[in-house]
Amino acid sequence: MAKIKRFITSPRGTMVTFVLAVALLLFSSVGGARAALAYYSDTYVSRVQMYNIGVTLEERNGEEDSWKSVSWRNYDSNRSDGTWDESRGQLLTGIKGAKEELKIGKEYTEELRVHNTGEINQYVRVNVYRYWIDKDGNKLRNLSPDLIRLHLANIGTDWLVDEEASTPERTVLYYTKLLEKDATTSLFADSLTIDGMVATKVTQTSSTNEAGLTTITTTYDYDGTQFCVEAKVDAVQEHNAQDAIWSAWGRRVTVNDGSLSLDR
Repeated sequence: MAKIKRFITSPRGTMVTFVLAVALLLFSSVGGARAALAYYSDTYVSRVQMYNIGVTLEERNGEEDSWKSVSWRNYDSNRSDGTWDESRGQLLTGIKGAKEELKIGKEYTEELRVHNTGEINQYVRVNVYRYWIDKDGNKLRNLSPDLIRLHLANIGTDWLVDEEASTPERTVLYYTKLLEKDATTSLFADSLTIDGMVATKVTQTSSTNEAGLTTITTTYDYDGTQFCVEAKVDAVQEHNAQDAIWSAWGRRVTVNDGSLSLDR
């Protein structure tokens, strides 16, 4: 199968939606990836700088018992220089044994959740992207994202899929509950598998030489490719949440007694 390369994403989002983004990479062995955080505009800093706000992506995989903070971006109003406390960590470092080769078709534990590491309550959205790239990092749109199986958890209860905004490559999730300060969401993903069908997808070409001998060449469609799963986590403040979500994400929602539902 393909050899590993690290793929780094550069997500963007407004300050009203402080953003956490992660790229997950797996191949015949696992090298890990980096989680990148960014916010887009300084325009809103004066509106929120009185608060200590933040969001953290947490991961548990392989045979690990404890959760680890992979990446975070937190604002602390007590910091005299007004800077953010942020870190870009590596994912998937414990998803398999140190000497174990990644096996196509095997289900690996990959649990992901969001932690409110700020001091204001918030609502959370997650965008999950699945796609393939070639050795130069170019996206391969003719290869199926469905063969990259990041299993989503707690769908229909704690998490809702926004079918209107989702595509074969992107799944948009909303956390139905108000995420209070220092609280964590339930899992939005719990396992990762590369479907064994990738080994059966082939293209055959034939050529005939001057002697009339025909040569048939079989090429594995996914040979030399890399697969990526990217999760972008956004959060908006509790205050005036319906209007904030419409302004930041362009989605009409209803918030009733702290519970979020998607308008149809």
